[in-house]
Amino acid sequence: MWYWGRRGGGGHQVLALATALARRGDVAVALSLSAQSDLIAPIRALGLPVDAVPTYRNALGFAAGLPRVPWLARRLRRQARDFGADVVVSVMTHLWTPLVAPALKGAGLRYVPMVHDAEPHPGDPGLLWEWRLERELDAAESAIAFSDSVAAGIHRRRPGLPVHRLALGALLPAVARLPRAGGAAPLFVSVGRMRAYKGLDLLRDAWRLVQPRCPGARLLVAGEGDAEALAPGLSALPGVEVRSGWLAEEDMARLVAEADAVVLPYREASQSGITPLAHGFGVPVVVTPVGGLAEQVRDGLDGIVARTVTAEALAEALGAMFDPSRRAVLTDGARDSGRSLNDWDAMAGQLLDVLTPGTS
Repeated sequence: MWYWGRRGGGGHQVLALATALARRGDVAVALSLSAQSDLIAPIRALGLPVDAVPTYRNALGFAAGLPRVPWLARRLRRQARDFGADVVVSVMTHLWTPLVAPALKGAGLRYVPMVHDAEPHPGDPGLLWEWRLERELDAAESAIAFSDSVAAGIHRRRPGLPVHRLALGALLPAVARLPRAGGAAPLFVSVGRMRAYKGLDLLRDAWRLVQPRCPGARLLVAGEGDAEALAPGLSALPGVEVRSGWLAEEDMARLVAEADAVVLPYREASQSGITPLAHGFGVPVVVTPVGGLAEQVRDGLDGIVARTVTAEALAEALGAMFDPSRRAVLTDGARDSGRSLNDWDAMAGQLLDVLTPGTS
């Protein structure tokens, strides 16, 4: 498994999968990771072969490290060959991934990327985005997608490339889920990087419509970005708190675990790692019907899918959470969904199935 990112969900996915694979007796696993990874210590503690590759911590380090990329490509290729790897799996793309992946194919190694996004998100920097994905898909024997939406995007680009569909699992740091009073006004939480496509303006307008129905309801918006630039007036609304700044995975998990419901008011999405995180803690999720979000929520069972991408429809979905009995049903459903999403032994088995020729 290969992931050179320094922080974020990719490292946690490596740790969860590697932990499960290490428990099996039918597979050997080696890892190529960033030496600067936040999770290098717990991953090393698994006792698996780990090559800690020097990457970078900032833009200056990225620029200074570019001349080393050809050498790092040879290093990854040599590690895979010396280990006798049947396949190299890229868990999540990295800025250097498109520069290195073609070398794997050129060396005759099977390369399978986990593709988290098949299109650039609106408002996100798109410079070289298409080139990056094309390079990865050109080098790939097959690809792994975590939603039908992303799988369809890959098929549009490479109709002949096999795409394996797996569920995006719950990445649960050691955070306790605190019991909340069933009749209390709900706490909604929206966490993650604040970007234009994530619909904070839509959430602001929906909150204006729905909050007067339950004046004690609260909404916490937290993550890296400028909420006021994206949704002017959001932080001044009754019951709303905005916390700006980078959230470590543990901090994000803690906020989700304390919520009565997570809300994802996105205008566009591939899928979201927040949804399985919430379900892993038994927290229902309210989403808009875009991309793979609706695939991750069982409408009316472990969350609510708004009818349309409008403030009125989102307000209707949020309002359903004001009913304590309805909320209890959705919480039970979220807890049930979370059990399977936190079964990393099963997910590791599914991964091996799709990677083994003739079994998928």
